[in-house]
Amino acid sequence: MISRIAFIIAAVGLLAASCASTSSESQETTPSTLATTTSTSSTTTSSTTTSTTEAPSSFPVTIEAPNGPVTIEERPERIVSISPTSTEVLFAVGAGDQVVAVDSLSTYPEDAPVTDLAAFPAPSVEAIASFDPDLVFLSFDPNQDVIPGLAALGVPAILHPTAVDLADAYSQWEQVGAATGHLAEAAQLVADTQADLDALYETVPAEAVDLTYYYELTPDFFSLTSSTFVGELLVPTGMTNIADTEDPDGFGFPQLTAEFIVGSDPDLVLLADTKCCAQTSETVAERPGWDSMTAVIQDQVVELDDDIASRWGPRIAVLVEDVVAAILSVELADA
Repeated sequence: MISRIAFIIAAVGLLAASCASTSSESQETTPSTLATTTSTSSTTTSSTTTSTTEAPSSFPVTIEAPNGPVTIEERPERIVSISPTSTEVLFAVGAGDQVVAVDSLSTYPEDAPVTDLAAFPAPSVEAIASFDPDLVFLSFDPNQDVIPGLAALGVPAILHPTAVDLADAYSQWEQVGAATGHLAEAAQLVADTQADLDALYETVPAEAVDLTYYYELTPDFFSLTSSTFVGELLVPTGMTNIADTEDPDGFGFPQLTAEFIVGSDPDLVLLADTKCCAQTSETVAERPGWDSMTAVIQDQVVELDDDIASRWGPRIAVLVEDVVAAILSVELADA
């Protein structure tokens, strides 16, 4: 399995291409730059033009995917997902019974048919083909040979790299729905998720603008800025991200120093490295000098679920809910 640090370095190296275009050359592995928006875009067409809010009456359907137009002749019944996010979306829109295999990291939902298929260092065309798929979803094609390889076998594949913004994530969900015959369910999923996010943001007190936070991706202090997908999800809380001033090149994933973090004394420490790297509020408190930080003293070190925090599927609302709950705890503690 690719290491956590290599995972992030790969994302940083591919960030510029993803931000500039949603072409087939746009391929990331972690959340990237986002502009705050609550709208969705019309990116799905069928044999007659349809919008993302109208379910096509029948197949074939053509999806204007990031890797180009993908035509699906019939409702797919043997779907393979080499993307934990796509796996979550497939099940969330009601296409779970059409999924025959998912990669080894697709551990949610529990009934997903997990296999030893792997996205890293690169997906294997032969391994994917062994499941006799009629549609494949990927988030990563580093050598740009998996999708052509599948095409040579007559298997359509949709590349859904890390969403560049919330509208892009929603569009991907709708494309999953259209490609599988569940567009109405996908549209409802988008509406429900946006409603959940709006409701959560509305509960954040105005005083949250005085709060600062540090978001940890790895124990060696790789973080993310407000320009990233997750960072943008937290912008409506009003909090200040201490990493924003430490990213002069605008990559979105700067490596901070312990001295800078301790000196910034953030009100909240958000740990997105609990599963990968066994980080907890206890391990943070044991770091030299960290026991003097406000977040540690006031028990405001938040242990996030790595899987939820690294994906752009429907559980983004759970991530925001966890952060909002932490904010409310700070306010209660200060009252």
